[in-house]
Amino acid sequence: LDLRRPGDVLPPAALGLLSLVLALFLLVKAAAAWVGRYELLLEPYGAVFGGGYTVINLKLPFQWILVIAALVGAGLAAANQRARSWQLPVAAVLVVFGAGIASSILPDVFQRLRVRPDELRLEQPYLEKNIAMTRLAYGLDAIQRRPFPSVQVLDDAAVKRNQPTFTNIRLWDPEPLLDTYRQLQLIRLYYEFHDIDVDRYALADGRRQVMLAAREISPSLLPPNARTWVNQRLQFTHGFGVLMSPVTEIEGESLPRLILKDIPPRSSVGLELSEPRIYFGEKTDDYVIVNAAAEEFDYPKGEQNVSTSYAGKDGIELGSRLRRAVFAWSFRDVNLLISSNLKAESRILFRRSIAERIATIAPFLVLDHDPYVVISGGRLYWLQDAYTTAETFPASEPVQGRGLNYLRNSVKVLVDAYDGTVRFYAVDEQEPVLAAYARIFPDLFRPFAEMPEDLRQHVRYPEDLFLVQAEMYRTYHMTNPDVFYNKEDLWSFPTKNIGGERSAVEPYYVIMKLPGGEGEEFILMQPMTPSNRSNMVAWLAARCDPSHYGELVEYQFPKERLIYGPQQIAARIDQDTTISQQLSLWNQMGSKVIRGNLLVIPVEDSVVYVEPLYLRSEQGQIPELKRVIVGYADRLAMEPTLEAALSAVFTPGTTPPPALERSATPTA
Repeated sequence: LDLRRPGDVLPPAALGLLSLVLALFLLVKAAAAWVGRYELLLEPYGAVFGGGYTVINLKLPFQWILVIAALVGAGLAAANQRARSWQLPVAAVLVVFGAGIASSILPDVFQRLRVRPDELRLEQPYLEKNIAMTRLAYGLDAIQRRPFPSVQVLDDAAVKRNQPTFTNIRLWDPEPLLDTYRQLQLIRLYYEFHDIDVDRYALADGRRQVMLAAREISPSLLPPNARTWVNQRLQFTHGFGVLMSPVTEIEGESLPRLILKDIPPRSSVGLELSEPRIYFGEKTDDYVIVNAAAEEFDYPKGEQNVSTSYAGKDGIELGSRLRRAVFAWSFRDVNLLISSNLKAESRILFRRSIAERIATIAPFLVLDHDPYVVISGGRLYWLQDAYTTAETFPASEPVQGRGLNYLRNSVKVLVDAYDGTVRFYAVDEQEPVLAAYARIFPDLFRPFAEMPEDLRQHVRYPEDLFLVQAEMYRTYHMTNPDVFYNKEDLWSFPTKNIGGERSAVEPYYVIMKLPGGEGEEFILMQPMTPSNRSNMVAWLAARCDPSHYGELVEYQFPKERLIYGPQQIAARIDQDTTISQQLSLWNQMGSKVIRGNLLVIPVEDSVVYVEPLYLRSEQGQIPELKRVIVGYADRLAMEPTLEAALSAVFTPGTTPPPALERSATPTA
């Protein structure tokens, strides 16, 4: 630029170059406008997500106008290579700028003056497309709708007919059970139970729903003076075994009946666990070295400790100085280079966390928040659900806060807890996103049928997917565009009261017989209530057993009469003078009452409500299951056991068996 010569500020050669750059820029704008036609299907506008009346009839034509304007502007800028004047570049900018301003303003004016006064009629076909595409994107179109009459006809004979359902009602909530597990079975301070898993196993007395927790190692819990490098990296290398208890049974002082416990593992029901060691788990975040000079701690036994050596396939040998130097640099740990405990056959195990291990191999998969431990063939495995997702499914409304608008549980991942072997099984090989990945990585995914039969029996429908589907189904169960537009039948999740704060009732696993089903099965269910109301309107079920895996069913309650929701039953419990007085008394006796999750259990054509009550002493840390509340129709009963509460509700006037009665005084 030369400002000293008016009229000749920019040399002709520079003006020609800038014109060429402008032409190239406008060509890019033309391409962006052309691609932008498809992005119109990924935005909300007016009452419709993904292309409504204004979008299709005005914004889409304007995208073509922007393409043409940008091409015309690019042509004018390119023509300035010869003219070398200001007029053509300015004209090019004005053409594109004018088209952009018009495309920004006119659709809003059109929407306000033409569409909004007659919105429902004009948007109806586009609402239908939005509903159909959203239901397709989340698999809601496969939900089977069935009526649930909810007639109150249950009696003692019906309870006996449905004994497998009642013996599998979950009375232990994960949080108090986790505290109990920690107090009873951590054995040593360096072990930790991180969470509770729910599954089902075939036991001697039938198929039972159980709760499990893996006993993982956590060297950071050692006393400060024992947190040496040798202890944390060479000796305390693995967890040991799992705990298992049926969801309903109690023993002793109202504690869970442990059918698999202790170190080494002992089972009272014949469960075999020949390899209980856990080198790979949910919280094994640090590297360890096996087959070193220092022996690995295996488990405590009396005054002595039993040692072991790792015999698995995983790990990288540290035989050479160069290799040790590389890992010392990688982990910022000079001990890997100078320690005399390392031998030629020593191996380093790292990426031992399940999530990190799977994400390193397949970072394009989204993982469920909760892998769960499974016993099979005497070994421990982790089953992890993995999802294929997309953000560009046309006309599908995205999940709030997640940024995705397409979700499928296409992959089950199996991780061996001992040697870290990872296997990916394709549940749906025809799913398009997974099919694309399978073509890129042809040896990564195995057919689901190749998963061992025993492990397939433990596959379950994942909670994260079910929660997303239930969240979207709150709105998208309405398939009539008129009803959808007015949000006449919007649903919500029931709420529960915990410590004075309300939170949504989460889905839970149950073993029950579905209406019209041939037998009991393992399902994941979620009750639903109308928006801003407390009565139940429907419940969703996801079937988990292999013969019907992945089938979704919606059971609709009759709309002409009241069906109590969890919040209403909780209010009735609070208003029951006998129950409320007893709860107040316990809270004043040096103990704290913990109210468990209130479960809605469909039985035949009726609904039974069950809520466990726990007591925790102010001096103790062990929550004890002291009472079970059962609600049915207009009846409530609170008894020491589920059997006694059912008897009180369905056989009023009878006295519970003496063996079922227990003291309600909490133990420290």
